[in-house]
Amino acid sequence: METLIKDIGFIIGTTLMYSTPLIFTSLGGVITERSGVVNIGLEGMMYFGAFAGAAAAYFYQDPWIGLAFAGVGGMILGLIHAIACVSFSAEQIVSGIAINFLGPGAALFISRMLFDGATQTLTIPNKMPLPLDFLFGEGNLFPSSGFMDLVFNRFATVYIAFFLVFLVWFVLYRTKVGMRVRAVGENPEAAMTLGISVTRIRYGAVMMSGLFAGLGGAAMSIAVVSRFSNTLISGHGFIALAAMIFGKWKPQGALLACLLFGGAKGLEIFLGSKGVPIPGDILAMLPYILTIVILVGLVGQTTPPGAIGKIFDKSEHS
Repeated sequence: METLIKDIGFIIGTTLMYSTPLIFTSLGGVITERSGVVNIGLEGMMYFGAFAGAAAAYFYQDPWIGLAFAGVGGMILGLIHAIACVSFSAEQIVSGIAINFLGPGAALFISRMLFDGATQTLTIPNKMPLPLDFLFGEGNLFPSSGFMDLVFNRFATVYIAFFLVFLVWFVLYRTKVGMRVRAVGENPEAAMTLGISVTRIRYGAVMMSGLFAGLGGAAMSIAVVSRFSNTLISGHGFIALAAMIFGKWKPQGALLACLLFGGAKGLEIFLGSKGVPIPGDILAMLPYILTIVILVGLVGQTTPPGAIGKIFDKSEHS
Protein backbone atom coordinates (compact mmCIF):
# COMPACT_ATOMS: atom_id res chain seq x y z
CA MET A 1 0.00 0.00 0.00
CA GLU A 2 2.81 2.39 0.87
CA THR A 3 4.49 1.68 -2.46
CA LEU A 4 1.24 2.41 -4.31
CA ILE A 5 0.84 5.73 -2.50
CA LYS A 6 4.41 6.71 -3.36
CA ASP A 7 3.87 5.72 -7.00
CA ILE A 8 0.77 7.92 -7.15
CA GLY A 9 2.69 10.75 -5.50
CA PHE A 10 5.50 10.35 -8.05
CA ILE A 11 3.07 10.51 -10.99
CA ILE A 12 1.31 13.60 -9.60
CA GLY A 13 4.58 15.35 -8.82
CA THR A 14 5.99 14.59 -12.26
CA THR A 15 2.74 15.75 -13.84
CA LEU A 16 3.02 19.11 -12.08
CA MET A 17 6.65 19.49 -13.11
CA TYR A 18 6.07 18.80 -16.80
CA SER A 19 2.76 20.69 -16.92
CA THR A 20 4.37 23.92 -15.74
CA PRO A 21 6.12 24.90 -19.02
CA LEU A 22 2.87 24.14 -20.87
CA ILE A 23 0.84 26.26 -18.44
CA PHE A 24 3.05 29.32 -18.94
CA THR A 25 2.97 28.98 -22.72
CA SER A 26 -0.73 28.20 -23.05
CA LEU A 27 -1.56 31.26 -20.93
CA GLY A 28 0.39 33.30 -23.46
CA GLY A 29 -1.72 31.75 -26.20
CA VAL A 30 -4.93 32.61 -24.34
CA ILE A 31 -3.92 36.26 -24.00
CA THR A 32 -2.96 36.85 -27.63
CA GLU A 33 -5.81 34.91 -29.19
CA ARG A 34 -8.33 36.59 -26.91
CA SER A 35 -7.19 39.81 -28.57
CA GLY A 36 -7.83 38.29 -32.01
CA VAL A 37 -4.25 37.55 -33.07
CA VAL A 38 -3.31 33.93 -33.83
CA ASN A 39 0.09 32.97 -32.50
CA ILE A 40 1.33 29.58 -33.64
CA GLY A 41 4.83 30.92 -33.06
CA LEU A 42 4.64 29.89 -29.39
CA GLU A 43 6.98 27.00 -30.13
CA GLY A 44 9.71 29.32 -31.43
CA MET A 45 9.23 31.76 -28.56
CA MET A 46 9.37 28.93 -26.06
CA TYR A 47 12.51 27.55 -27.71
CA PHE A 48 14.32 30.89 -27.63
CA GLY A 49 13.19 31.50 -24.05
CA ALA A 50 14.55 28.11 -23.02
CA PHE A 51 17.96 29.01 -24.42
CA ALA A 52 18.05 32.61 -23.19
CA GLY A 53 17.00 31.54 -19.71
CA ALA A 54 19.50 28.69 -19.42
CA ALA A 55 22.39 30.75 -20.83
CA ALA A 56 21.70 33.71 -18.52
CA ALA A 57 21.23 31.43 -15.51
CA TYR A 58 24.57 29.77 -16.28
CA PHE A 59 26.60 32.96 -16.75
CA TYR A 60 24.99 34.87 -13.87
CA GLN A 61 24.59 31.73 -11.71
CA ASP A 62 21.10 32.87 -10.78
CA PRO A 63 17.91 31.13 -12.01
CA TRP A 64 15.80 34.24 -11.41
CA ILE A 65 17.96 36.28 -13.77
CA GLY A 66 17.60 33.42 -16.23
CA LEU A 67 13.80 33.65 -15.99
CA ALA A 68 13.98 37.39 -16.62
CA PHE A 69 16.14 36.95 -19.73
CA ALA A 70 13.81 34.23 -20.99
CA GLY A 71 10.78 36.46 -20.61
CA VAL A 72 12.46 39.36 -22.40
CA GLY A 73 13.69 37.05 -25.18
CA GLY A 74 10.21 35.69 -25.78
CA MET A 75 8.77 39.20 -25.66
CA ILE A 76 11.17 40.37 -28.39
CA LEU A 77 9.89 37.62 -30.69
CA GLY A 78 6.36 38.59 -29.69
CA LEU A 79 7.13 42.17 -30.71
CA ILE A 80 8.34 40.95 -34.12
CA HIS A 81 5.13 38.96 -34.56
CA ALA A 82 3.06 42.01 -33.53
CA ILE A 83 4.87 44.31 -35.96
CA ALA A 84 4.24 41.88 -38.80
CA CYS A 85 0.61 41.09 -37.99
CA VAL A 86 -0.71 44.28 -36.41
CA SER A 87 1.27 47.05 -38.11
CA PHE A 88 1.78 45.45 -41.52
CA SER A 89 -1.32 43.21 -41.62
CA ALA A 90 0.73 40.14 -42.47
CA GLU A 91 -0.93 36.72 -42.57
CA GLN A 92 -0.81 35.61 -38.94
CA ILE A 93 -0.22 31.91 -39.61
CA VAL A 94 2.68 32.66 -41.94
CA SER A 95 4.23 35.05 -39.43
CA GLY A 96 3.89 32.42 -36.70
CA ILE A 97 5.62 29.84 -38.87
CA ALA A 98 8.44 32.33 -39.47
CA ILE A 99 8.79 32.83 -35.70
CA ASN A 100 9.04 29.07 -35.29
CA PHE A 101 12.07 29.13 -37.58
CA LEU A 102 13.54 32.35 -36.20
CA GLY A 103 13.44 31.35 -32.53
CA PRO A 104 15.37 28.07 -32.83
CA GLY A 105 17.71 29.52 -35.46
CA ALA A 106 18.65 32.48 -33.29
CA ALA A 107 19.02 30.28 -30.20
CA LEU A 108 21.35 27.81 -31.89
CA PHE A 109 23.39 30.55 -33.56
CA ILE A 110 23.97 32.39 -30.26
CA SER A 111 24.58 29.09 -28.45
CA ARG A 112 27.41 28.24 -30.85
CA MET A 113 28.93 31.67 -30.23
CA LEU A 114 28.77 31.44 -26.45
CA PHE A 115 29.52 27.75 -25.88
CA ASP A 116 32.38 26.95 -28.27
CA GLY A 117 30.27 25.69 -31.15
CA ALA A 118 27.92 23.59 -29.00
CA THR A 119 24.16 23.63 -29.52
CA GLN A 120 23.54 23.21 -25.81
CA THR A 121 24.44 25.16 -22.72
CA LEU A 122 26.50 23.93 -19.80
CA THR A 123 24.73 22.74 -16.67
CA ILE A 124 23.29 25.53 -14.55
CA PRO A 125 25.07 25.53 -11.16
CA ASN A 126 22.19 26.92 -9.09
CA LYS A 127 18.82 25.18 -9.36
CA MET A 128 15.44 26.87 -9.17
CA PRO A 129 14.43 27.08 -5.45
CA LEU A 130 12.02 24.67 -3.80
CA PRO A 131 9.88 27.10 -1.78
CA LEU A 132 8.35 24.38 0.43
CA ASP A 133 11.65 22.59 1.07
CA PHE A 134 11.56 23.60 4.74
CA LEU A 135 8.50 21.36 5.21
CA PHE A 136 10.14 18.19 3.94
CA GLY A 137 13.09 16.02 4.88
CA GLU A 138 14.53 14.65 8.06
CA GLY A 139 13.36 16.49 11.14
CA ASN A 140 10.81 18.55 9.21
CA LEU A 141 7.04 18.33 9.19
CA PHE A 142 6.78 15.71 6.42
CA PRO A 143 9.19 12.79 5.99
CA SER A 144 11.50 12.83 2.98
CA SER A 145 10.27 10.83 -0.04
CA GLY A 146 6.77 10.61 1.43
CA PHE A 147 3.60 11.31 -0.53
CA MET A 148 3.48 15.00 0.43
CA ASP A 149 7.14 15.42 -0.44
CA LEU A 150 6.71 13.80 -3.87
CA VAL A 151 3.65 15.92 -4.71
CA PHE A 152 4.25 19.34 -3.20
CA ASN A 153 8.03 19.73 -2.95
CA ARG A 154 8.19 21.30 -6.40
CA PHE A 155 10.21 24.09 -8.00
CA ALA A 156 9.07 27.68 -7.56
CA THR A 157 8.04 27.82 -11.22
CA VAL A 158 5.18 25.40 -10.48
CA TYR A 159 3.65 27.74 -7.92
CA ILE A 160 4.27 30.79 -10.10
CA ALA A 161 2.44 29.11 -13.00
CA PHE A 162 -0.62 28.31 -10.88
CA PHE A 163 -0.68 31.86 -9.51
CA LEU A 164 -0.49 33.26 -13.05
CA VAL A 165 -3.52 31.19 -14.09
CA PHE A 166 -5.54 33.01 -11.43
CA LEU A 167 -3.97 36.36 -12.32
CA VAL A 168 -4.70 36.05 -16.05
CA TRP A 169 -8.27 34.93 -15.31
CA PHE A 170 -8.76 37.89 -12.96
CA VAL A 171 -7.35 40.39 -15.47
CA LEU A 172 -9.36 39.02 -18.40
CA TYR A 173 -12.70 38.75 -16.62
CA ARG A 174 -12.59 41.22 -13.72
CA THR A 175 -10.74 44.28 -15.02
CA LYS A 176 -11.27 47.00 -17.62
CA VAL A 177 -8.09 45.97 -19.44
CA GLY A 178 -9.34 42.39 -19.78
CA MET A 179 -12.72 43.58 -21.01
CA ARG A 180 -10.97 45.62 -23.71
CA VAL A 181 -8.80 42.68 -24.76
CA ARG A 182 -11.85 40.46 -25.14
CA ALA A 183 -13.79 43.20 -26.93
CA VAL A 184 -10.99 43.66 -29.46
CA GLY A 185 -10.86 39.90 -30.00
CA GLU A 186 -14.59 39.67 -30.61
CA ASN A 187 -15.27 42.81 -32.64
CA PRO A 188 -12.40 45.24 -33.19
CA GLU A 189 -14.54 47.63 -35.25
CA ALA A 190 -17.04 48.05 -32.43
CA ALA A 191 -14.22 48.35 -29.90
CA MET A 192 -12.63 51.16 -31.91
CA THR A 193 -15.89 53.12 -31.97
CA LEU A 194 -15.80 53.03 -28.16
CA GLY A 195 -12.38 54.66 -28.13
CA ILE A 196 -10.37 51.47 -27.57
CA SER A 197 -7.01 51.36 -29.35
CA VAL A 198 -7.06 48.04 -31.20
CA THR A 199 -3.40 48.41 -32.17
CA ARG A 200 -2.23 49.08 -28.62
CA ILE A 201 -4.26 46.22 -27.15
CA ARG A 202 -3.05 43.73 -29.74
CA TYR A 203 0.57 44.80 -29.43
CA GLY A 204 0.41 44.35 -25.66
CA ALA A 205 -1.34 40.98 -25.91
CA VAL A 206 1.06 39.52 -28.48
CA MET A 207 4.10 40.72 -26.56
CA MET A 208 2.68 39.24 -23.36
CA SER A 209 2.21 35.94 -25.16
CA GLY A 210 5.91 36.03 -26.03
CA LEU A 211 6.79 36.81 -22.41
CA PHE A 212 4.76 33.85 -21.13
CA ALA A 213 6.10 31.48 -23.78
CA GLY A 214 9.65 32.52 -22.93
CA LEU A 215 8.97 31.79 -19.26
CA GLY A 216 7.56 28.42 -20.30
CA GLY A 217 10.77 27.57 -22.12
CA ALA A 218 12.85 28.64 -19.12
CA ALA A 219 10.67 26.57 -16.80
CA MET A 220 11.78 23.58 -18.86
CA SER A 221 15.47 24.42 -19.28
CA ILE A 222 16.19 25.92 -15.85
CA ALA A 223 13.89 23.99 -13.53
CA VAL A 224 13.31 20.61 -15.15
CA VAL A 225 16.67 19.73 -16.76
CA SER A 226 19.09 22.53 -15.65
CA ARG A 227 20.40 23.12 -19.16
CA PHE A 228 19.32 23.86 -22.71
CA SER A 229 19.71 21.43 -25.60
CA ASN A 230 18.57 21.63 -29.21
CA THR A 231 15.94 18.91 -28.67
CA LEU A 232 14.61 20.17 -25.34
CA ILE A 233 11.37 21.82 -26.47
CA SER A 234 10.53 19.45 -29.35
CA GLY A 235 6.86 20.26 -29.83
CA HIS A 236 5.91 21.50 -26.36
CA GLY A 237 4.84 24.84 -27.80
CA PHE A 238 2.38 23.09 -30.10
CA ILE A 239 1.07 21.01 -27.20
CA ALA A 240 0.52 24.25 -25.25
CA LEU A 241 -1.35 25.63 -28.27
CA ALA A 242 -3.53 22.51 -28.29
CA ALA A 243 -4.12 22.91 -24.55
CA MET A 244 -5.33 26.46 -25.14
CA ILE A 245 -7.84 25.24 -27.75
CA PHE A 246 -8.89 22.30 -25.57
CA GLY A 247 -9.40 24.78 -22.73
CA LYS A 248 -11.67 26.90 -24.95
CA TRP A 249 -9.42 29.96 -24.81
CA LYS A 250 -9.88 30.27 -21.03
CA PRO A 251 -7.05 30.27 -18.44
CA GLN A 252 -8.71 27.71 -16.19
CA GLY A 253 -9.51 25.46 -19.15
CA ALA A 254 -5.95 25.71 -20.43
CA LEU A 255 -4.69 24.75 -16.95
CA LEU A 256 -6.75 21.56 -16.89
CA ALA A 257 -5.66 20.66 -20.40
CA CYS A 258 -1.99 21.21 -19.51
CA LEU A 259 -2.37 18.97 -16.47
CA LEU A 260 -3.84 16.30 -18.74
CA PHE A 261 -0.93 16.52 -21.18
CA GLY A 262 1.55 16.70 -18.30
CA GLY A 263 -0.09 13.60 -16.85
CA ALA A 264 0.64 11.74 -20.08
CA LYS A 265 4.30 12.73 -19.71
CA GLY A 266 4.29 11.73 -16.04
CA LEU A 267 2.82 8.34 -16.93
CA GLU A 268 5.45 7.91 -19.64
CA ILE A 269 8.27 8.56 -17.15
CA PHE A 270 6.69 6.35 -14.48
CA LEU A 271 6.22 3.39 -16.82
CA GLY A 272 9.76 3.83 -18.11
CA SER A 273 11.17 3.87 -14.58
CA LYS A 274 9.30 0.66 -13.74
CA GLY A 275 10.75 -1.16 -16.74
CA VAL A 276 7.37 -1.81 -18.32
CA PRO A 277 7.99 -3.84 -21.51
CA ILE A 278 6.83 -1.10 -23.86
CA PRO A 279 9.34 0.39 -26.31
CA GLY A 280 10.60 3.78 -25.17
CA ASP A 281 9.67 5.38 -28.49
CA ILE A 282 6.05 4.33 -27.99
CA LEU A 283 6.01 5.80 -24.48
CA ALA A 284 7.53 9.05 -25.75
CA MET A 285 4.70 9.34 -28.28
CA LEU A 286 1.96 9.33 -25.61
CA PRO A 287 1.65 13.15 -25.14
CA TYR A 288 1.61 13.76 -28.89
CA ILE A 289 -0.90 11.01 -29.61
CA LEU A 290 -3.11 12.43 -26.87
CA THR A 291 -2.82 15.89 -28.45
CA ILE A 292 -3.96 14.62 -31.86
CA VAL A 293 -6.84 12.57 -30.43
CA ILE A 294 -8.15 15.49 -28.37
CA LEU A 295 -7.92 18.00 -31.21
CA VAL A 296 -9.73 15.63 -33.58
CA GLY A 297 -12.42 15.12 -30.97
CA LEU A 298 -12.85 18.88 -30.55
CA VAL A 299 -13.52 19.63 -34.22
CA GLY A 300 -16.68 21.73 -34.38
CA GLN A 301 -17.11 21.78 -30.59
CA THR A 302 -15.12 24.89 -29.67
CA THR A 303 -15.92 28.52 -30.44
CA PRO A 304 -12.89 30.81 -30.75
CA PRO A 305 -13.04 34.61 -30.33
CA GLY A 306 -15.08 36.16 -33.14
CA ALA A 307 -12.29 38.17 -34.80
CA ILE A 308 -9.47 35.69 -34.33
CA GLY A 309 -7.10 35.61 -37.27
CA LYS A 310 -8.89 38.42 -39.10
CA ILE A 311 -6.76 41.31 -40.34
CA PHE A 312 -7.88 44.66 -38.96
CA ASP A 313 -6.89 47.76 -40.94
CA LYS A 314 -7.55 50.88 -38.92
CA SER A 315 -7.46 53.11 -42.01
CA GLU A 316 -10.47 51.30 -43.46
CA HIS A 317 -12.57 52.12 -40.38
CA SER A 318 -11.51 55.67 -39.66
